[in-house]
Amino acid sequence: MYRDQKDQYVQQMPEYRGRTELLKDGMADGRVALKIRNITFSDAGWYSCFFRSNVSYEEALIELKLAASGSDPLISVEDYQDEGIRIVCQAAGWYPEPELQWRDLNGNHLPSLFGKKSQSENGLFSIQHVLIITEKSIRNLSCSIRNRVLQQEKVSRVYVSDAFFPKVSPWLVALLHLAAFMFFSISLVIYFYWHQHKENVKLKENIKKLIEEIKWRKFRGYAVNFTLDPDTAHPELILSEDQKSVHHGDLRQNLPNNPERFDYSAIVLGSEGFTVGRHYWEVEVKDKTNWDLGVCLENVDRKKKIISSPSKGYWVIVQRAGDTYKALTEVRTSITVKVKPKQIGIFLDCGEGKVSFYNVTDGSHIHTFNAKFTGPVRPFFSPWYNEDGKNASPLKIRHVRDWE
Repeated sequence: MYRDQKDQYVQQMPEYRGRTELLKDGMADGRVALKIRNITFSDAGWYSCFFRSNVSYEEALIELKLAASGSDPLISVEDYQDEGIRIVCQAAGWYPEPELQWRDLNGNHLPSLFGKKSQSENGLFSIQHVLIITEKSIRNLSCSIRNRVLQQEKVSRVYVSDAFFPKVSPWLVALLHLAAFMFFSISLVIYFYWHQHKENVKLKENIKKLIEEIKWRKFRGYAVNFTLDPDTAHPELILSEDQKSVHHGDLRQNLPNNPERFDYSAIVLGSEGFTVGRHYWEVEVKDKTNWDLGVCLENVDRKKKIISSPSKGYWVIVQRAGDTYKALTEVRTSITVKVKPKQIGIFLDCGEGKVSFYNVTDGSHIHTFNAKFTGPVRPFFSPWYNEDGKNASPLKIRHVRDWE
C-alpha cells in the first residue's frame, strides 16, 4: 500500500513481509509495478490493484501463474517384456504437472503402456512413461515433455537397433504358442471373476451414493430460514429487498464503513450465527460460472485481503470458469462434479465440527470439511461475475419448503 507519498506496511500480510517492493518509476504516468522476491508456489493466484481517493475508486484483477522448467526427458532401455523391449522416459523438477508423450519419427503420438507421476515436498513434479517396442514396431522414437504455462517443450530421441532383438528358435516359438493358449484360457477365467468383481464395485458405489442421498434428505429436516446481513455486505454487492439474494454490482456504493462490513473482498454473511446444533440451508446458483459458498467464523478480519482456508476460519467451496470446482483447504482440493448443480445444499453440524456440501440437482455429495470451531460461525456468500464479464443470476437463499 502506498499513501501520503509513503509505503504503508501496517496492514501487510505476514507472509509477504520483507518480500515485496512497489516500483514507482512510472507512478507519475499512472503505472506502478509490484515486485515479489523469494517466490513460492503458494504465491500463485489472483491479485488486485486498486486506486482510491476522496472522489474515485478503481480496481483491477490479475492472475499470477507460476511455472518451473525441469530436466530434459531421460530415455533408458530397462528390460525385455511381452516379447519386446521395455523403455522408459522420465523427467523431474517441473511445475505445474507437465505433459509427457512418446512420438514416432513423423511426430505421431504413441500410447504408453502406463505412466506415473509424483510431487515432492517443494511442489515440483516428476513424471515417467513406459513403452514396449517389438522387432516389428517403430524403433525410431522421441520423448517430449511440455510445460503448458511456459509453452516450452524439451525433446530426447532414441533408436533401438536389431541387436536388441534376439532370434527365436522354432521350438521356442511352439512353446510360446502353447503358453499363449494357456494364457488365453486362464484369462477367460480371470475375466469372469473380474467381471463379477466389477459388478460388485459398481453395486457398492451405487449403495454409497444412495446412503449419501439418504443422509442429505435427512439433513434437509434441519432446514433454517434466515436472510443476508446488509451490515456485512461489501459496497459492491447488491441485496434484494427481502434480503434473500445478492449479486455483484458495477459500482461501489457509498455505505457506512461499520466494523461488520467486508471492505476488501466482495462477501456478505448470513444474518444468523450458529454455535450449537445442526443447521441446513440451500442456495440457488442457476447459470452462474463463478461463486464462493460456505461458512466462516464470526470474528474473521473483514478489512483486509482474505485467503480463505480452514486455518483462517473459512470452510468454503468455489466454482470457477463454469466447470472447475474446488474446496479451499490449506492445499486446494479439486472436486469432481458429474452433474452441474443449480442449487447447493449446505449442512452445518456444530457438535461434530462438520460442514457438508450437496448438489441438490441430483442429490449427490460434493465435499465435507472436518473442523473444530473456536466460536460462532455464519453462512458465507461471495457472488462473482461470469466468465463473459456479465453479472448473471444472483446467489439466492431458498428455504427447503420453497423447493417442495
